[in-house]
Amino acid sequence: MLQIAVTGKPNVGKSSFFNSATLSEAEVANYPFTTIDANAAIAYVTAECPCKELELTCNPRTGKCEDGIRYIPVELIDVAGLVPGAYEGKGLGNKFLDDLSQARALIHIIDASGGTDAEGNPCEAGTHDPLDDVNFLKHEVTMWVYSILERNWPRLIRKVMSEHLNFAKVISEQLTGAGVLLDDVLEAERIMNDEYDKWEQEDMLKFIDKILESAKPIIIVANKIDTPQAEENIRRLKEQYDQVIPTSAESELALVNAQKAGLIKYVSGEDHFEIIDDTKLSDKQKMALQYIDENVLKKYGSTGIQETINKAVYETLENIVVYPVEDEHKYSDQKGNILPDALLVPKGSNPRDLAYCIHTDIGDGFTHAIDARRNMRISSEQELKQSDIISIIANK
Repeated sequence: MLQIAVTGKPNVGKSSFFNSATLSEAEVANYPFTTIDANAAIAYVTAECPCKELELTCNPRTGKCEDGIRYIPVELIDVAGLVPGAYEGKGLGNKFLDDLSQARALIHIIDASGGTDAEGNPCEAGTHDPLDDVNFLKHEVTMWVYSILERNWPRLIRKVMSEHLNFAKVISEQLTGAGVLLDDVLEAERIMNDEYDKWEQEDMLKFIDKILESAKPIIIVANKIDTPQAEENIRRLKEQYDQVIPTSAESELALVNAQKAGLIKYVSGEDHFEIIDDTKLSDKQKMALQYIDENVLKKYGSTGIQETINKAVYETLENIVVYPVEDEHKYSDQKGNILPDALLVPKGSNPRDLAYCIHTDIGDGFTHAIDARRNMRISSEQELKQSDIISIIANK
């Protein structure tokens, strides 16, 4: 399952974000390092399900489908809070870095209210500049990977050059434990010269930064947007960085809990909710809902939680959703379950790639594929598209 880490300093709302995205119950408190061990739970990326277009009732084996919206599971990890110097072991640095090693993307939560200092301690809102927090995560992860390579660098380079080994393969093997793939290293190698023995620290850091662009892309999430200080800070963040997602994790959690209690109708990601029976709400609850409506939903269009998950999966990690079926006429598996699976695959994937995603044996035995919508055989090299319904034919 696709794994995404929720990262950032202590006290910025990481666990609140995690809880609101997964309906989990990670401990939340107003002091550093509340999260000691990584919490893992399921969140959902959303997509329009073909069932609505086909006028069918689907039977998801994982996730769910509600009103034609498919909820596809991904794994979120709420890791220990990060402080400057984590790569040197400060705070819970080593634990933090180990926990995010296999994540394919990092959601970096920052406190848009400016109410958390550089070490993750609460301070008066507006007294800390959240822009100072954006780059330190990237620096810590870069220096973590640098520390892995630097201690063995001379030996590795001598081995590569004397034995004429593949440089990218040797480096990727060294970084397997950090979740770096061969393709990540190959992409970074293209921008570097091949005189590896002459690289200085600056060259190594440039190389590692490029590796991490694909191995650990970072999504900036500006949390606590319901505070008065947040609006100006978000404006400044957006001026400096391409993608900044405003969020209010506490508002999302309040709305989801109210929906579960039957007090409101609410769908995560939408810009409104509907009160079912206001006689069941206390004055305090009415005021809280009104505050969220005016200061979050109307101002920003949503709480930002579902938007963050969707952008991480679709835009940052460049995935699409494909629906594999066994019976291309009924859009079902052998048991008659309609559209039972929704798989996240990288953009550019073809039917053979999809076969391997389903099972190694199916990939090995792949013969051809059928586009179920058109009831037409397609090339094994044809690029798959969002919401394709594909039947894989294999001889195993």
